[in-house]
Amino acid sequence: MRGNQLQGSRFKVQGDRGCIAPPFPGAAPRSYGMGFTLIEVLIAMTLLSIMVVLLFSSLTICAKSWEQGEDKIAEVNEVAVVYNFFQRHLSSATPLWNDFTDKDGVSAASRSEIGMATEPDNRAFSFQGKKQFLQFVSTFPASAARSGMQLFTIQLQQQDNEQVIKVTLTPFFPVTEGEAWRTEEAVLLKHVSDFTLAYFGPDDTGESSWQDEWLEKEVQPQLVKINIGTTNGVFWPEMIIDLKVAGAVSSTDIETNNDADPAEDNN
Repeated sequence: MRGNQLQGSRFKVQGDRGCIAPPFPGAAPRSYGMGFTLIEVLIAMTLLSIMVVLLFSSLTICAKSWEQGEDKIAEVNEVAVVYNFFQRHLSSATPLWNDFTDKDGVSAASRSEIGMATEPDNRAFSFQGKKQFLQFVSTFPASAARSGMQLFTIQLQQQDNEQVIKVTLTPFFPVTEGEAWRTEEAVLLKHVSDFTLAYFGPDDTGESSWQDEWLEKEVQPQLVKINIGTTNGVFWPEMIIDLKVAGAVSSTDIETNNDADPAEDNN
């Protein structure tokens, strides 16, 4: 009886201390409401820090990958735009005769702008090419803002302390007296470190080969090779454009072909 009272007293004391007597002799008492130890807090903070670092590193890698992907898409789009420009307009260049330049080497458009008289009897072939200069005539569709035949002039120029490939468009028709051609300029490509052109066709001996210049000829070259280098390190593949028409065509022939009946051509 007295032993039971002693055990009850011991249970009461331990209960006041937040402990419960062990269920069997020799077992350690269980405690409640005492919180975390310092070691447990340090371990939890260390694990949380590691998780935050890993999460931040993953977000950084994802952001860099996204930026690199966007830069790569922009580079591919830029190459595609330039290639499509040459493929669309240069491949369909029309060989024509007109008074593009006079004996002094001044273009008819430039003479009109500065008020000098043109010489309509002095003809020159529309297609003229140098190592970093190209001139040809191509046609814009009727839906374009500048419809009809246009004289394309492509050359490497200096602009804002860097080299750019600039395109100049001039309408291909005689200007009326007292008026001037409405030319339009546009930058085709910026950050250019190198721009070279080569032309494949018959030379003076009649043999076809690659040439650095195509001047004072009566036919267009068969192929035009374009090499472009940029300062931003983007790789530009070599472009070779196949010209659809090589021989010279007069304006009268073009109008006759446009007015011809398709049924007659089929017959």
